[in-house]
Amino acid sequence: MQITSEEFSATRAEGVEAEFMYQYESSMPAEPGAALGLTTVRIGGGVALSMREDPTGYWSKALGFGFDEPVTGELIDRILDFYRTQGDRTAVIQIAPSALPPDWEEIRTGRDLQPSGSMVKLAARVEEIRPGGSRLRVAPVTEDDAEEWASVIIRTFFGAPFDGLIDMIAATVRHPGFHPFAAWDGAGIVAGANLFINGRVASLNSGATLPGHRGRGAQSALIAARAAAARQAGCRWLVAETGSPEPGTVSHSLNNMRRAGLRPMYVRQDYAWRDGGSGATRS
Repeated sequence: MQITSEEFSATRAEGVEAEFMYQYESSMPAEPGAALGLTTVRIGGGVALSMREDPTGYWSKALGFGFDEPVTGELIDRILDFYRTQGDRTAVIQIAPSALPPDWEEIRTGRDLQPSGSMVKLAARVEEIRPGGSRLRVAPVTEDDAEEWASVIIRTFFGAPFDGLIDMIAATVRHPGFHPFAAWDGAGIVAGANLFINGRVASLNSGATLPGHRGRGAQSALIAARAAAARQAGCRWLVAETGSPEPGTVSHSLNNMRRAGLRPMYVRQDYAWRDGGSGATRS
């Protein structure tokens, strides 16, 4: 069963994601942020995030558009001009399908925005989340644990312990909007995840388990722990997203979320931009 627009809107689902991404990057400590060429800006009701020296190619993205003002060619040009101004040669544009205008194909082909990955957006009322357990110890992350926890997340997602990115993730332990959790096997952290609270909506994000510790219920337990924290904070809805599986493949992340009670809202196609150096094509 899918979430309907009458139950929960794309506006709130995309809005909380845009805000937690903005807070991740804009709250990054100054020195590693400068080294990575980090700049963030709010444009047209959404956010554009530039990390010019990002070693992973993940963190330059623009999202949250189409709700405060419509998506137009002029808006896309403003976004792309921001990346050119920063000297960023690549970025990903993320727009919910319900926010795309009728002339989107003309807009995106005129600016050479190419389809890249697609994401499944999911949501559930907080009380709909089913308990998940694990023999691993699951608890909130403290400042003493922050660097180890952040390292687990960055290494799992990107395959290497990129120091500046670890600094960025670790800084959320001190951010009032984030509520990080980890799973321990003995004395070591083997899985981590974050919760971002924005009013009555909370985002489950950054769930990651080290390869040697998968299949032990860590992410199910981390979903349950974050849902309990969101409920305690007065949230009504939980939102999450994960990559859309290729045909014939299985997404364990998606399966974990669905087993926990999260329901798909929609699949969002993302679009990659690469600066060819010749300026924008405007239509």
